[in-house]
Order: sequence, then structure tokens, then C-alpha cells
Amino acid sequence: MAQDFREALQEDRVFVFDGAMGTMLYGKGMYINRCYDEINLSAPKVVLEIHQEYIKAGAEILETNTFGANRFKLTPYGLNEQLAEINYKGVKLAREAARAGQWVAGAIGPLGIRLEPWGPTSTDEAKQAFKEQAEALLDGGIDLFIIETFTDLNEIHQAILAVRELCNLPIVAQMTVLEDGNSSFGTSPEVFTRRLEEWGADVIGLNCGVGPQIMLETIERMAHVTKKKLSAQPNAGLPKNVEGRNIYLASPEYIGEYAKRLIQAGVRLVGGCCGTTPEHIKQIVAGARMLSPHKVQPFITVKEVEKKDEQQPVEVVPRELKSEFARKIAQGQFVSSVEITPPRGADPKAVLDSIKMLKEAGVDGVNIPDGPRAQMRMGAAWLALLVKQQVGMEPILHYCCRDRNLLAMQSDLLGMYAAGLRNILIITGDPPKMGLYPDATAVFDVDAIGLTNMATRLNHGMDIGGNPIGQPTGWHIGVGVNPGAIDLDHELRRFEWKVDAGAEYAITQPVFDVEKLVNFMERIKHCRIPVIAGIWPLTSLRNAEFMNNEVPGASVPPPIMERMRKTKTKDEGREEGLAIAREMYLHVKNIVQGVQVSAPFGKVQYALDVFK
Repeated sequence: MAQDFREALQEDRVFVFDGAMGTMLYGKGMYINRCYDEINLSAPKVVLEIHQEYIKAGAEILETNTFGANRFKLTPYGLNEQLAEINYKGVKLAREAARAGQWVAGAIGPLGIRLEPWGPTSTDEAKQAFKEQAEALLDGGIDLFIIETFTDLNEIHQAILAVRELCNLPIVAQMTVLEDGNSSFGTSPEVFTRRLEEWGADVIGLNCGVGPQIMLETIERMAHVTKKKLSAQPNAGLPKNVEGRNIYLASPEYIGEYAKRLIQAGVRLVGGCCGTTPEHIKQIVAGARMLSPHKVQPFITVKEVEKKDEQQPVEVVPRELKSEFARKIAQGQFVSSVEITPPRGADPKAVLDSIKMLKEAGVDGVNIPDGPRAQMRMGAAWLALLVKQQVGMEPILHYCCRDRNLLAMQSDLLGMYAAGLRNILIITGDPPKMGLYPDATAVFDVDAIGLTNMATRLNHGMDIGGNPIGQPTGWHIGVGVNPGAIDLDHELRRFEWKVDAGAEYAITQPVFDVEKLVNFMERIKHCRIPVIAGIWPLTSLRNAEFMNNEVPGASVPPPIMERMRKTKTKDEGREEGLAIAREMYLHVKNIVQGVQVSAPFGKVQYALDVFK
């Protein structure tokens, strides 16, 4: 059974609606001149199939096929007497498709007539019509109402009043706007947003009418005048008339990209309207999961498998037994590591020789990044294995979500563990467009939070489908974090989710501003895990500029930039960068439980000099 939706709304998370129903019905051969709401009765299997396709795509909230199921729109088809039956059946079909943890929204659209003072229908008559439909939806057992595609503020007010006279279920109230962001009646988003909030809407939003770009601009205006949660269901772009048919040309990828932008602008309920399909919703889910991953349903389904025997209890590997690096952290010791990038070619000799220097110097571990900045290099896992076998030093393997799907990631984690690797740092990964091959595709089935959940499941003897794998793994799970993030609140939320998912330690982006690290550590007291501070010894002003402008997550503050700017020669730049790194080390060593020093351009000695 799904969580009470009003209770769920209190959580800071993203909910994903389904997409267009009419578009899908038309695509399945339903003529456009028939009543699409009545298909609930005459062809229920078709409606159910569409709901199921959206569930498979990852939708969490299904809208009933009842958008026009009111007395004014049903009467021309001679269906007014079947109003209650059509709405009731619409709820039951959506409920049949929904799974545990998913919700059904009773869809109510405009009446299709003009209300006073612009038309002959009174507001009382309109409210009564909405009430008839709402009662039938309630009888079916909905979780919330979605009152959508309204242009007349007066009409949507009557719909809200009708629902509120019947119940206190959550209401998502959505207007439709033109390209200037105003309704067709000329009402600005600032005005209708305030009115909908005053009238008791729980979520305020937009749907239909326009594509995602204009909707984003309008949402940004709405966000300034309300603290209510916002929703957005854009069309798949503006329709193009092709041989008498309206064709929506916005690709699923385009809609998915804008879904992320809408979420960043404050939207917490996102879906699709006219022209959108399960493929569009799949991309919206992928985008939403990047920003609210632990709460959004994955669009990859896990089939039930026959389990001949009940899963036997497993003995989880204690943290201190996972690795020497894990033992030291578990015992509260201060740990050190150096980050060394894998070679560009197939010969690891030079890199392995430099790592031997780290071992001789007493460094606890070597961090091996996985395709940093989307550059093609030797596989991090293979280099980590060579380090363990030929150097005898503990590798800390960075592992990103960019290049592998869910199946491959699970297989990798099992195989790497069997080969003897134990320490992992889970990261989402830089997108291919940053690197030398911008046209390369990225997978991103999950992000770092989802992958942390996956590794934690393996550590408890289960795959992502809950199927037993036998002996559990004993990964020492680390995650990345950026104390200097521009949107620190968002970064903190993601950090909390990573801890909830099973993270046991964190390594920060390079720290150049100690005050930001102190502030970050103060704000994670409620979910504190051991933190290892990243330190990057700058080599020159050009290197500082590169870090500040081209390395995601890195930020070099003006005072540091000014110190590097004052250097005149290459040696001066190196010495000043080293001095800054040493200062960072001394400042942070009593705040965190370890440091990770990067070796710029593979210069291991330069990294070791920071410890002196």
C-alpha cells in the first residue's frame, strides 16, 4: 500500500507523474472523434496497458483517464448517465496498474464551457459539475486530485471548492499558459500562483499549452511568490501540423534535460503532457533520479524470480575487517592517501613505480580515479588490481556510474571483490561531453546514491532485486562530497541520502577554503561519517585557473588566486602552491580523519612533499 500522499508531500523529494493519455490512445488506433474517457468502459485493456507502460517507465503517480469525464463534455456523446461509472472505472484501471508505493491521481479538467461573467454558466452550476465528478473519483479510491489544464482562474477556483467540500485529499492545481507566461485570459503567473495558494491548493503548477522552455521560465516566476511545492507537466514541445496531424517533435532526451532544469528551479512534481510517451517519462525519471535518486522509482524493472529456498541469514563483514584502510578509520586513526591518475596507454610501469614510492613513504592508500573529466585512460579497476598484486599497497578504487548499466555494475562489484579489491569510492562520474569524445554515450542507470545502495545490498548478500547472492561482499564504501558546493543545501541533502544508503566514509573535493570545510562539518553532525579532506597542491597560476574554471566541484577562492598570481617563475609557482597545500593540511588535520593529496600530472614526489 502506498504511503499517504499528504504525508509523502512533506518530504523533500521529487515525484514523477506519467505522460499523455490521449497521445497514447491515438497511437493505439483510437479515433480522435470519440470520447476518450469512455474508453475506460469500452476498451479497458487499452487504458490499463498504457498505465502499465508508464509504470514500467518509472512513473510514480498515475493520472486517471477522466480528464473530460464531466457532465458538460459527456452529454454531447450521450454519456451523461454513465458519468459515475466512467470515473469510477478510470480509478480502478489506474489502481490495477499501480504497484506498492505508487499513487493514483483523480484527473479533473475544465468543463469546456464559459463561466460567468464571460459565459452563461453560473459558478454554482460549475461547482456542482465538478463535485459530481470528484465524488465518483473518491468512490473509486484515489490518493489525490489533479485539477489541470485550466485557463480561467474563476473556473479552477470552483473545482478546488468542490473538492474541498468533499474531502481533504491533496490537490495539485495546474494552469495552462501561453508563450508569454500568462493564461489566455491574461492572468500572470504571479497572480494565479498567489490565488491558488489562498484557495488551498497543496501543489501549484503548469501543464499543457507550451513546451518545457517556456514552462521553465514561468515556473521561475512562480517560485518567487509561493512556498508551496511546484509541479510541471510540459508538452513535448509545440505541435507541428503535418498532413493534418499535430506532431510533437521534442525528443525524450530533450524533455529529460529540461526535467532536471525544472527540478533545479524548484519543481517537485514533474511529468509530461501532450505528445509525451513512456520514453519521455523514462528520461524524466533518469533526470529526476540524478537530483532526488533515493526516492524516484527506477525505470529498470526487476523481474520476480522463483526462489526455491528461503534466503539464509548472512553474516555482514564488520567494518574493521574489510581492509587495513577500513580498520584504521574504524579505530579513529588519521589516514593518508594520494590520488594518481591511470596512464593513457597500456603500459602501467611508470605509474606502478611511482606508487612504490608512496608505499615506501608510509602512505596508507592510493586513490585511483575512474575516467576523470571523461578522459580515456586505463581502466581504474585493472590498475587497482595491479597495484595490489605488484606493489602490495591498498588501492582505493573510484568507480563511476557513467559507463555501465545496472547489470554490469553488479557484475563488476562482484568480480572486483573476488579479485581482492576492498575499498571503493563511489561517484556519479563526469559526462562524456566534458572529454575528448563528446559524442560518446553515457549510461547513468543510477547515480552515486543508487550505486551506494547497490553496494550496500551486496554487502548484505542481495542483488538489487532482493535475490540472494550467497556469501556477501565486504566493500568498504566511500562517497564523494563537495563542501564548497554552490548549492550547499542540495549537496547536504545528497550527502544525507548517501549516508542513508550505506556510505562509511567520504572524500571531499580539493579544499582551498577551510571555513567552508568547517561549516560543512558543522552541518553534517547529525549524519557524520569519517571525512577525508582532498588537497590539491597547485603548480602554477595556470593550474589554479584550470582548477577554478574547468574542474567540476573545485573552487579556488580569490585570496589563493591572488597568491598564485604574484608568482613570477615556474619554481615560484610550484613553491607557493606547495606552501598553500601544506597550510591546508595543517588547518584540516584536526577537523577531519584523513587527507587525500592529489599528484598533479602524476608527480608523486610533489604530493609527498605536502606531508613534510
